[in-house]
Amino acid sequence: MAHAPPRLVQRSMTSTGLSEPGAHVPKIFTLQNEYLKNDVESIQQSITDHVEYTLACTKYNFNQFAAFQATAASCRDRMIEYWNDTQQYYTETDPKRVYYLSLEFLMGRSLNNAVYNMGVEEPYKEALMDLSYRLEDLYEEEKDAALGNGGLGRLAACFMDSAATLNLPCWGYGLRYKYGMFEQVIHDGWQTELPDYWLTDGNPWEIDRKDVFYPVKFYGKVIAHKEGNQVKYSWENAEIVEAEAYDIPIPGYGTNNTNNIRLWSSRPHKEFDLEMFNRGDYFSAVESKQKSENITSVLYPNDSTIQGKELRLKQQYFFCAATLSDIIRRFKKIHGSNFEEFPNKVIIQLNDTHPTISIVELMRKLIDEEGFDWQTSWSITQKSFAYTNHTILPEALEHWPIHFLESLLPRHMQLIYEINDHFLKGVSQKYPGDVARLRDMSIIAESHPKQIRMANLAIIGSCRVNGVAALHTNILKNQVFKNFFEYFPEKFVNITNGVTPRRWIQQSNPSLSTLLTKWLETPKWATELNRLADLRKFADNSAFIAEWKEMKIINKMRLSEYIAANCNIEVDPMALFDVHIKRIHEYKRQLLNILGVIHRYLKIKKTKEADRKSFVPRVFIFGGKAAAAYHMAKTIIKLINSVAAVINADTEIDGLIKVVYIANYNVSLAEIIIPASDINQQISTTGTEASGTGNMKFALNGSLILGTLDGANVELAEEMGEENMFIFGFRHPHEVDVHRTAMSEHRGPKMDDRLVEVLDKIKSGTFGPAEYFADVISYFNHDFYAIIPDFPSYLTAQENVDKLYVKEDEWMKKSIISSASCAKFSSDRSISEYASQIWNATAQPLPKSLIRWGARKHAN
Repeated sequence: MAHAPPRLVQRSMTSTGLSEPGAHVPKIFTLQNEYLKNDVESIQQSITDHVEYTLACTKYNFNQFAAFQATAASCRDRMIEYWNDTQQYYTETDPKRVYYLSLEFLMGRSLNNAVYNMGVEEPYKEALMDLSYRLEDLYEEEKDAALGNGGLGRLAACFMDSAATLNLPCWGYGLRYKYGMFEQVIHDGWQTELPDYWLTDGNPWEIDRKDVFYPVKFYGKVIAHKEGNQVKYSWENAEIVEAEAYDIPIPGYGTNNTNNIRLWSSRPHKEFDLEMFNRGDYFSAVESKQKSENITSVLYPNDSTIQGKELRLKQQYFFCAATLSDIIRRFKKIHGSNFEEFPNKVIIQLNDTHPTISIVELMRKLIDEEGFDWQTSWSITQKSFAYTNHTILPEALEHWPIHFLESLLPRHMQLIYEINDHFLKGVSQKYPGDVARLRDMSIIAESHPKQIRMANLAIIGSCRVNGVAALHTNILKNQVFKNFFEYFPEKFVNITNGVTPRRWIQQSNPSLSTLLTKWLETPKWATELNRLADLRKFADNSAFIAEWKEMKIINKMRLSEYIAANCNIEVDPMALFDVHIKRIHEYKRQLLNILGVIHRYLKIKKTKEADRKSFVPRVFIFGGKAAAAYHMAKTIIKLINSVAAVINADTEIDGLIKVVYIANYNVSLAEIIIPASDINQQISTTGTEASGTGNMKFALNGSLILGTLDGANVELAEEMGEENMFIFGFRHPHEVDVHRTAMSEHRGPKMDDRLVEVLDKIKSGTFGPAEYFADVISYFNHDFYAIIPDFPSYLTAQENVDKLYVKEDEWMKKSIISSASCAKFSSDRSISEYASQIWNATAQPLPKSLIRWGARKHAN
């Protein structure tokens, strides 16, 4: 198995203002001369110290969770040493810094990642074993950090890992959600949302920076006043909330560099009103505390109400305002008010539209607080931001009613009008009289009520705009943002997403990690994923194929045990594991999948018992959350579970089909499910998925893709060949548009008889009361996501899966080729392209020897 090389054991004592040779060094810093040792005895002593002094545990109240806490604390101690040195080095060398703004960071568990990346897993295993604990068991004690929901947040986490591994001076910024999105519980087949109390026992990885906080304003009014010949604006009578910083160190793999994610937690500016309390008005005395803390309580508050929409906007601005204050403070610490240098030292990457208001916030700060004129401020701003688009779905391109911003952020609304006016004047000069173009490109949508189009603002205010897969970027250029591309052709670039092989092979699939290191004769594949291409020469090697099969069975047995223990369903690890795990949404077409399952079930039931052996046993595995207010998605979850209840209870089919819905899908579950998958379904309607990263994780682990030519599936097919995938459905987005037009004009295609039969069974109550699934039936009146035309080819693709699976060696060969074809899909490659094509940022590895205070420290 690949491991990171050990880190430095001697430290270079640095401190701002004290870095010159011969400078006086306070004793408190000279005592920090060496890093904590990583031998077994030192690790044991560190863990034991935390048991006694941090947890205050004795033998009477010490358990396995406490052992995890002490182990995590000892690991964090070691990370903080490198984290401090890394940040100090960046301060002294003053490179261009990258700030990655994301409302989500789906980190998963951190202990496994930390010991791997720091190269200390083996000594920790040995140290804990000698203390009668298994490190692997302690991994299971950690609760997933509830800081994200889907691919957007997991991508951000992969990117942070890669940026640290590549020694880039990159910080992530996000929010510290108290209750995450929600904990999903399945009750009577329906999704139920409960608070995710992930912080109940604390987060051992975070550092509470009580000394780092910023005021954030809401509401109030804007006052104009003259200073000489200039009009100045002040934002007055505003409500104030404070943003408090929490830091999470991010260790790079095989390097001493340790970067940071800074998360903001909301707290009241005035925590307690004693005067109100003494008058007996106890609720009002703490009302401001509750209102302010609501801002960072939940990821993506339900926006089906006015209050929920306003809370979402508050959340986004709170995040951006605190982040910009922090970035500017750090810049001014070195450069003072020389903001012309700002774009040379700062690049702010917007991970989708959620942080877009930060563009306006920087303008406000430069004009109102730093005293720059409008044109200079706009020039600095446009050079300092870059925008990643993650969707082409209209509902996901955020729009905010103007009256919301006028009330909540009055100064920002003024600036948006000014930015829009300035921009449209330029467009008018280039395209005189083209009113339709102006209407499309305006930040203000002339709807009722008028709305702010955040994607338009992000494009206008950024120096670069990137899509996340080749197909996606082409759709952005030629359809969604066609007018912007014609106006700003130099802004648009493609950077295909990637995933980190450290998390998605080394940590989640140790059997595969060991196999790769053995046959490739090096652990370097973990950072040089192009080495996987050498696996192709083993695709016909019987010994290699045997080990590949064994790896697959080990992972399938692990998942089978999990399903038995947590879902109370017994599944056969020798069956074909057919997996569909992702956020539940109509465009991701879990509905198509479960309709196909029903067809398969009906087909088996109609087949004579003696002939049923021709069917390949299948375990259909679903997982994912639906947004709390998304009724159709929650109905699809109910249908999946209702079908599962009928099929799993049918003893006549003798285990030929099992259907499993794994509740509360998260990163830790993905690490169990993905390595066990035989095929994975990536079946979004062509032209709707921006990229997808689940497809990459599955392919890395040798799972074959059953999918459409959508998102990154297109590039995966280019790398591995369509013959090693199961492709079906429309091949071009325009075909979907033609279908939608036909459906709207009531001239859609004839529904396949097999689909008619499936829907009739649903309507007849075979899978529960038909009224539960009325929305599923009515969906086919418009079929916006093209299930009707894709259903026949989907069934054909599934039949081809069955035919190949019985040819074991052929299946394994394709599985090997799948993994061997994934060199392109490393997040290391993605981040390298961001650094060179967008950020103009360079690696800043901590030197192995540094001169500080006249003493030279050497790494061992």
